Parts: sequence; C-alpha cells; structure tokens
Amino acid sequence: MTSKEKFGHWKFYAERDLDAAEAMFETGRWFYVVFMCQQAVEKLVKGIYNLYVDDDVPRTHNIEMIANRIEDSSDISFNEDKYQMFRGLSKYYLADRYPDFLSESGVIVDRDEADYILHRTREVFAWLLSLKPSED
Repeated sequence: MTSKEKFGHWKFYAERDLDAAEAMFETGRWFYVVFMCQQAVEKLVKGIYNLYVDDDVPRTHNIEMIANRIEDSSDISFNEDKYQMFRGLSKYYLADRYPDFLSESGVIVDRDEADYILHRTREVFAWLLSLKPSED
C-alpha cells in the first residue's frame, strides 16, 4: 500500500469522526463534540505524518508532538495558532480517556465551547487537507 493510500485510510476515519462531532452537536452532547473533534484532527495529522514522514506513525494522542515530528522531517510548518488548537484538543482526549481526571479537573463543555471547537476544527481540518499533494 502506498503512502497516499494509507493517507486515504486516515482521512476516511478522520472525516467519519468529524461527521460524528457534527451529529453530537445536533443532539446536544457537547463533550462528545469536542472529543470527536480531537479524534478527527489526530487522525488527519497522523495521515499527514504517514504521507510526509514514514509508515511508523507514532502511537500517541499528542497531536502537538506528531506535528513537531512532521516539521522536523518535511517542509511543512505549523504556526502557533495550530499548536494552540492541538494543545486545546488534547485536554478533551485525556478527560474522556481517564474518567478520574474528568471528575477531578472539572472539564465541562457547554454549547458555546463545543460550537467554537467544532468551528475551529473545521478550519484546521481544511488546512490539513490542503497539505496533501494534488493527484497527478
């Protein structure tokens, strides 16, 4: 399987996660909106890694770390705004993955926050998709 084909798999699942975030927004499940946004961006960044770095995609949910590795191995650069988004999304993964952390941290997501994160995710998602080389 080529790196473009592997990217296609990551993209497929990332798009499904973004669709799920949209569905969760429509049903008022605010925390799951932001969790699925995190998952969507993570998968798409891993697809970009697979495309530009190598097949050994890091087994981590730390989007910022993966982006750093992409920058170190390619001509792609992520600005501070993107890194802030990656860091912000990370708290939603941890909160869902570790229920004790959720109860201790008081991570509560309201409609406005979910709406903002979904909007920003759509922007970052579109930018990430623009990094893929056009088909020949």
